[in-house]
Amino acid sequence: MSIEEKIKAIEEEIQKTPYNKATSHHIGKLKAKISKLKEEQIKRSSGGSKGEGFHIKKSGDATAVLVGFPSVGKSTLLNELTNAESKVGAYQFTTLEIIPGVMEYNNAQIQIFDIPGIITGAAGGKGRGKEILSVARTADLIIVVLDTLNPQHLNVILKELDNVGVRPNQTKPDVRIKKTRKGGVNVSTTVPLTYLDEKTIRSIINEYGIHNADVLFRDDVTIDQFIDVIEDNKSYVPMMILLNKVDLVDLDYLKELQKEIPEFIPISADKKLNIDALKEEIFDRVDLIRVYLKPQGRKADMEDPLVIRRGSTVIDACEKLHREFVKNFRHAKIWGTSVKFPGQKVGPDHVLEDEDVLRIILKK
Repeated sequence: MSIEEKIKAIEEEIQKTPYNKATSHHIGKLKAKISKLKEEQIKRSSGGSKGEGFHIKKSGDATAVLVGFPSVGKSTLLNELTNAESKVGAYQFTTLEIIPGVMEYNNAQIQIFDIPGIITGAAGGKGRGKEILSVARTADLIIVVLDTLNPQHLNVILKELDNVGVRPNQTKPDVRIKKTRKGGVNVSTTVPLTYLDEKTIRSIINEYGIHNADVLFRDDVTIDQFIDVIEDNKSYVPMMILLNKVDLVDLDYLKELQKEIPEFIPISADKKLNIDALKEEIFDRVDLIRVYLKPQGRKADMEDPLVIRRGSTVIDACEKLHREFVKNFRHAKIWGTSVKFPGQKVGPDHVLEDEDVLRIILKK
């Protein structure tokens, strides 16, 4: 029996099994089996193939990837957003390799990748889809591009991303699993569990060969989310949805679509509609901040800020500037919203905010 046949047989068994407290542990075990088989399927589909054209080199302050079916206008959009020259054609599979471009906005350089259009079954290896979709796992932002006349493709794209281990717009569940030498599986929780009971938890975790562990839940998670935690190989990436070619439809059509897809950005890459607003949204979604540097005895450089990720500390900023700044760091002074008063003295772990002014004092 092939992997596909095994997966189908287990899925059919799940569908036939009524879900209740008495059967949840059995369903959890079956879902764990499916997840393990899908991982094996992905490994087999990519095993031994070198895959030309899908080795990417990251640069800039953040990375985003355009994901969509063939001929939805990703190449045209990339050309509008960046300095790339992606081949454009009104036929399928125009893009046969990953094409990078750089979008410069608010002093940030955001690298955007145009990947070949995905097809149904991509995560299982069709059309070299596993290699293609792997780019989305390491991106800072996934930009799903839909054809206005084919919005149903969103469900296929989400399924393919899920199958390759991407969890768009989700946060990693706060569940800790600490393996022990003996004592069985001990479960503790700080929140009420809606979807899992101790029998289900033990059934799932035993399927992965773990028979002794302390499991702590700080989040209420589903069976699928708990399996993700055990496997610990999923990627949690922000995602935005674009509806391209809106120049071909009327406003009533778009209002109807909002019932199915509540949050999308309407654009027309070909007609250059809403491109500036899209650039601003991309900048906001990759969560960058600007920090202005103030050398000793001089005014702050308000023209060329240091662009770093939100949540970065003073020492993170030093690391991006030069390793000597880290080695010889003494303290820093901040002017901005992250401090209580202008020129406040801070240490290396102080978290910076957007448009802070930073002066770094080094050891003499």
